[in-house]
Amino acid sequence: MGTTKSNIIPIISKTYCSSSQVMLVVRRRPHVTSGGGFVVTDCGQKVVFRVDGCGILGIKEELILRDGDGTALLLIRRKGGMVEALSIYKKWKGYTFAYEGSQKLVFSLKEPNSCLVRNNAMKISTEPRVSNKDWDFTIKGYFPDKDCSIIDTKGNIVAQVGVKKEVKELMASKDLYHVVVQPGIDQAFVFGVIATLDYIYGESTRC
Repeated sequence: MGTTKSNIIPIISKTYCSSSQVMLVVRRRPHVTSGGGFVVTDCGQKVVFRVDGCGILGIKEELILRDGDGTALLLIRRKGGMVEALSIYKKWKGYTFAYEGSQKLVFSLKEPNSCLVRNNAMKISTEPRVSNKDWDFTIKGYFPDKDCSIIDTKGNIVAQVGVKKEVKELMASKDLYHVVVQPGIDQAFVFGVIATLDYIYGESTRC
C-alpha cells in the first residue's frame, strides 16, 4: 500500500517524503582532506544530502544540512548560555532557511546534561507539533554503534540506523552505514537529527 497524504509528515519539505520505504547510505568524510562531515547517497549512488560541520564551517556546535546540489536546507545549532549550564538538558535547534535569509524553527532536540535525568533518552519536538505530548520523537539505541532508531510517540520506528554485516566485517570504524526511512517520513529531518547525533558523540562533524 502506498502512503496517503494524511500520514505524510513534511517537517522540512514534502519533497523529502517518499511514498515507499527508502534506504540511504552515509559515508563519513575524512577531516584531513575534506573537513569532516558526511555525505548521504541513494541506492544509485546519487548524492541526496551533505552535512557540513565544524571542520568546514569553522564554528563549533553548528551544522548545516545541504541537498545534493549544495543548497542549504537546515541550520542546526546548540543553544548555550548560563540558563543551559544550569539545566539538566542541552538543547539543539534546527532551522530552515526561509525567504530573505530569515530562519524558521522546525525541531528541537533535548540532550541529557546530567546523570540526574532518570530517563536519559534524547527527545525531539517538531514545529508544527505532530503529537499532544511534550515530545514527538525519541532516540532508542546507541548511535556510536550505528544501532539506533528514531521512534514516534506510539512506539513506531520511523528511521533506523544500521550497518550491513559485510560492511561491519570490512570496516571497524563505521565510516559507512545505512539509514532506513519509513514511508511518509521527512528524510531531511531524519538526517538533521543524525547530524546532531554525530556531533554530540564527537564524530565526523566535530573539530
